[in-house]
Amino acid sequence: MAPPLPDDRQPGFRLLPVVLVVTAVLLIIPVWLNWYSAAVSLPRYCADPQQTLMHLRQILTEPRPAGEKPRRPYLIAAKLLFLLPRQPEESTDDYLRRIENHLQNRCHGR
Repeated sequence: MAPPLPDDRQPGFRLLPVVLVVTAVLLIIPVWLNWYSAAVSLPRYCADPQQTLMHLRQILTEPRPAGEKPRRPYLIAAKLLFLLPRQPEESTDDYLRRIENHLQNRCHGR
């Protein structure tokens, strides 16, 4: 049997490394999400931003925007609600104008 280690050399739980790792992860996730939305998600809307805005308007104003049509374009447009959330007191028209301006800046600023 090995002799016990002195008190200052006892193996045990070290809080500082855990705190540093958790903090790093919590800081890296938002940075990665911002990069992903700017580099991958938003550019796909540049192909036809007007149609995306039309689908988004329907999502915001109609109970069944797709009706019997394919839902995929509406799901893609709905993702904008998460990438660029609507402000609490923002009207539908103001929100759509803000999205349109953002897409114009993003698509023509490349």
